[in-house]
Amino acid sequence: MDIRFLGHAAFALEHDGKTVLIDPFLTGNPVAAASADEVAADAILLSHGHGDHFGDTVPIAKRTGAQVVAITEIAGEIAEEGIEANDVNIGGTAEYDWGSVQLTPAFHTSTTPKGTVTPPAGLVIEFGDKRIYHLGDTALFSDLALPKRRGRLDVALVCIGGHYTMDRFDAVVAAEFLGADQIIPCHYNTFPAVETDAQAFKADVQNAGYAEVVVLEPGGVHTP
Repeated sequence: MDIRFLGHAAFALEHDGKTVLIDPFLTGNPVAAASADEVAADAILLSHGHGDHFGDTVPIAKRTGAQVVAITEIAGEIAEEGIEANDVNIGGTAEYDWGSVQLTPAFHTSTTPKGTVTPPAGLVIEFGDKRIYHLGDTALFSDLALPKRRGRLDVALVCIGGHYTMDRFDAVVAAEFLGADQIIPCHYNTFPAVETDAQAFKADVQNAGYAEVVVLEPGGVHTP
């Protein structure tokens, strides 16, 4: 399975002819590695409703026919656009022929594009014989240690930019909680408010022995 970093917190997971998009904020993203009209999608997974994560979900889903997986209230609003949406809630799992995604707690805020306040989520994805945990936007909190209880995490996609989420220092503690084999940092250097040093984060995590850190530039691909 290939993990392609699309910039900010957006990723494309690709395996066996299937593409799973996560938080496809491309239009208006100054570091986007692709445009909304060129990405493929068999499914779109949303961590929460903020614009820098919800992004281009509706036009991509309409163009590709991808089903969207999102928290119940967000899924309901997406369905009003004529898009197939799976209304999973925290703790629930959506099953597909390509794999599955479970929504887990994240410690953040979230509002739908239409103004409804919702819980935010993390995404534990099983795809291509790999277990990938996209933390979504979150502060450091101890529940980040729970997903590994159901099985080892191959890769964690971890926010490190600070200001709106945990910073690179708290993300080092998160790396210890996660117990993932590899970590890919995200949600940094998109805007001035979230500028940080990903190489310093990598050094701190690896020197502590918590995980291997893979720093991807937007457009970069990693095969775990």
